[in-house]
Amino acid sequence: MFIDAHFHAWQLARGDYAWLTPMLSPIYRDVSVADWQAQATPHRVTGGVLVQAAPTEAETRFLLQQADQHDAVLGVVGWVDWLAPDASARIHALAHHRKLKGLRPMLQDIADPAWILQTAVQPALQAMVECGLVFDALVKSVHLPHVLTLAQRHPALKIVIDHGAKPDIVGHEWQPWADGIVQIARETSACCKLSGLLTETAKAAEGAQAGDVKPWVDHLLNCFGPERLIWGSDWPVLELRSTYSGWRQMSLTLLGNLNNSQRHAVLGGNAARVYGL
Repeated sequence: MFIDAHFHAWQLARGDYAWLTPMLSPIYRDVSVADWQAQATPHRVTGGVLVQAAPTEAETRFLLQQADQHDAVLGVVGWVDWLAPDASARIHALAHHRKLKGLRPMLQDIADPAWILQTAVQPALQAMVECGLVFDALVKSVHLPHVLTLAQRHPALKIVIDHGAKPDIVGHEWQPWADGIVQIARETSACCKLSGLLTETAKAAEGAQAGDVKPWVDHLLNCFGPERLIWGSDWPVLELRSTYSGWRQMSLTLLGNLNNSQRHAVLGGNAARVYGL
């Protein structure tokens, strides 16, 4: 099974996507699960993980409704108010939905890079462990040391690094990103999504090439191996730099040195195992 472990669907009228403004004109539109399927199906991608794009529980409920309506949505990564006094109860309640597979705070948008380590958040993280939910880490290089501490404090918490921790490719960032990835891979059981990297390049839509991200992808492969990398499109955000088809073909090129079993693991098997799809 080929799985897209990271895609979005949104309705602008819902009004809780603060980051999604007319300035992002290529993606400032309603996108549906059916729209994603039209992109994914030609590449034999038959299922996917629908990921939150707004820091509200209302959006999580919206995504779960989409999952109920579309069999191709194999799982949802939602959001919860991590600092709510009853956050643990909220997580347990959300987890009753069979397609809720994970939760994601939008750490990249929070000023304090160590926010996730504060005492008030720990009951929510423990509830995630109790419910078997995946913690999707939307982070950048500055967050990686804190994700390492998080993993050490909660060894039973399943962690997936989104978008390769978003290295600043346009700025040619290598360190401290590269060493942070090495530490996470060596010292934790975290997995990492092969997604979102094109968005960190300078080239506009349809201009990006596999070579633009190859050093960073190679480093992720060397550190996590094909057993812990999970392919995702990050569609439609992807359209800021490429097309679904373009990224899919680039990914196959970037994974060209893997054998069939390893490639199938990255392209679907690992997502099924980690998210329990």
